[in-house]
Amino acid sequence: MPRFPIRSLFSVFLLGMPAPLHAQQPERYTLDDDAVAIYNLVGAVRVEPGNGAVAVQVTRAGADAARLRVVQGEIDGRSTLRVMYPADRIRAVAGKPGSSSTLRVREDGTFGDRGDDGDWGKHGRHGDWNEGRKVTIASGDGFDARADLVVRVPRGHRVAVYLASGSVAVTNVEGDIRIDTHQAEVTANGVKGALTIDVGSGSVRATQIDGDLSVDTGSGSVEVSRARGTSLSIDTGSGDVTGTDLEAGDLSVETGSGEIRLAGVVAPELTLETGSGGVTAELRRDVASLHVETGSGDIAIRAPASLGAEVEIETSSGDIETDFPLQVTRHGRDHMVGTIGDGKGTIAIETGSGGIKLLKGSN
Repeated sequence: MPRFPIRSLFSVFLLGMPAPLHAQQPERYTLDDDAVAIYNLVGAVRVEPGNGAVAVQVTRAGADAARLRVVQGEIDGRSTLRVMYPADRIRAVAGKPGSSSTLRVREDGTFGDRGDDGDWGKHGRHGDWNEGRKVTIASGDGFDARADLVVRVPRGHRVAVYLASGSVAVTNVEGDIRIDTHQAEVTANGVKGALTIDVGSGSVRATQIDGDLSVDTGSGSVEVSRARGTSLSIDTGSGDVTGTDLEAGDLSVETGSGEIRLAGVVAPELTLETGSGGVTAELRRDVASLHVETGSGDIAIRAPASLGAEVEIETSSGDIETDFPLQVTRHGRDHMVGTIGDGKGTIAIETGSGGIKLLKGSN
């Protein structure tokens, strides 16, 4: 009786088995249009520079991956790619225990599209959040499939990525980019052009941004560094905001609950507001208008010695301290009005409970 090594028999057995569906070969699609929208419920998305048309690489994963469908076509004037999930409960990406997200998904696989952001909002019916079936993405049991995407964007194109759960990373892209997620972490690095990030729940980190930047998150921390643009806006319902080396004509930061910490700021128009939390900001140049407000927390603003402005400072409970010579025109226990330097700008600082410091930095 012939004998075969056990290792050889095992190798023959493996060769006879079908390839598992858990790791499929990437599929490649192109969207030959200047305005593109991509929709995917679960997965990791990378947005990278490309050439020619917008190209999307789709890699399916999970036991039910073969049941996903990838559909293309024009919707409301945009070329789209949509990953279709035939289930109302989908398993979340591994490594996110306890996470859960519920949203409405239309029959064509689209979701989101608030329709409130200028030219991106020409989508009519997509403004209805109650349209479509309810889909839940959560850990545990559920439809086991996801689609990981690599989106390659040629210079100057307009691309919107809609993702329900997972992660998005945008790197070295030049164009008009919109990222809209329900529950995901978003990172952006080396982006040139307009960048809009809208996150329901999840942290946002953006660095080396050359162009207008808008970040809106319902819950999650926001970190922005080395950003240059005409407009820089950060709005989070709950979470700390940290910024370094920021330059914009108009800079606005608002958080419902969390601290605001900024350093190296150059912005003629500057607004900083938090419902609950401290505010610290270091200004590199004089301002035309500065408004700082917190419901509860200390405020410390460090400005160049050349600062000049009409100043109004108010705190219901806390001390007021300033390094600048202030010509006081009105003064009370918790309220101070006066002029610093040439008085050309306007500064309004208010806290419901906390101390206020207006400190000298360097020119």
